[in-house]
Amino acid sequence: MFRINENFQKLPGSYLFAEVARRVKAYQEKHSDCEIIRLGIGDVTKPLVPAVIEAMHAAVEEMGHEETFHGYGPDFGYDFLINAIREGDYAQRGVEVAFDEVFISDGAKCDVGNIQELFSPDAIIAVTDPVYPVYVDSNAMAGRAGDYVDGRWDRLVYLPCNAENGFVPPLPETDVDVIYLCYPNNPTGTVLTKAQLKRFVDWAKAHGALIIYDAAYRAYVTNPDIPLSIYEVEGAREVAIECNSFSKTAGFTGTRCAYTVIPHEVCGIGQHGEKVALNDLWKRRMATKFNGVSYPVQRGAAAVYTPEGQAQIKAVIADYMENARIIRDSLTAKGFTVFGGTDAPYIWLKTPDGMDSWTFFDKLLDECHIVGTPGAGFGPSGEGYFRLTAFNTREKTMQAMERVKDWQL
Repeated sequence: MFRINENFQKLPGSYLFAEVARRVKAYQEKHSDCEIIRLGIGDVTKPLVPAVIEAMHAAVEEMGHEETFHGYGPDFGYDFLINAIREGDYAQRGVEVAFDEVFISDGAKCDVGNIQELFSPDAIIAVTDPVYPVYVDSNAMAGRAGDYVDGRWDRLVYLPCNAENGFVPPLPETDVDVIYLCYPNNPTGTVLTKAQLKRFVDWAKAHGALIIYDAAYRAYVTNPDIPLSIYEVEGAREVAIECNSFSKTAGFTGTRCAYTVIPHEVCGIGQHGEKVALNDLWKRRMATKFNGVSYPVQRGAAAVYTPEGQAQIKAVIADYMENARIIRDSLTAKGFTVFGGTDAPYIWLKTPDGMDSWTFFDKLLDECHIVGTPGAGFGPSGEGYFRLTAFNTREKTMQAMERVKDWQL
């Protein structure tokens, strides 16, 4: 009989958000009369903005006529979307990105999970801790994480982020090959300054390492001094790949569109010691394994960069960030220690009295009928913390905070 990839057997029982969903479903079945408010998974609730809908409607109409029908699209994305990204997300901030450095995909989760296919099987991986689980699990599936022992992978290098260090990850103390950074950060909702990012860029250059930079929440930054792209940092083009998404920026969680930027300067070492451009490897991987994002979806994504689209999505983001303010203020008034929520849609709170995060999850669900995400699910340094999101409706957010206000802890 054929053998499986044994690395899958080393993974914890289920993916974090699948476990949250399982527990909520089980609770709901036993308490069918409860109205549960979900502030857990980072899914949006507002509809696509009019500019996007109009562009998609027009594109669908094109698909219904022989002279404007589109079959398979370009492997790496349509010109109109790539150029809109180059101008709207980079050139306007003084960053130059070449046309063939942008790759359109159906989700940043897919890209940050698949990018590890470019690394050698014995590459040493560093992650900030707590961390978005996809970075860890995808490398564990490939065998790079080692064994899962007492809540930690024994071949991963953890860069702890906590209240004591201001949620600023330390530089690796040993040589690593790849560093995953996500800013604004999921799950902590914190950000790094340009100077703090520069330390990582300089370290990567000095040690021959690669940075995978997940900027999926860049649109939520309100502080003008915080960089929205790692390429705003001098030298980053030589050592960094950047992943971005329309999911949280424009409500595309159910529509699916994202992009990854791989500068030509980013190189690894081949089997004979030669430099190999990762841009070329990703092109080869994409052409083999991906058939592109649909034409109507790419037209919708391009509409985000029109003046109307920009005004509309900024209004939506401002509404979510008002939810974040309401959550922050309410939790602070209740006596919780709270982080994030000013430059990101995530609020990261300390659990009370040293309570472990899954116990707090159960208590919040049982006594307030509110769903959040236990910090322990994001890694060892997430224990003792808890994540709430600002993506529900205003009504549900305020209702949830009223329940917290009356909560007898």
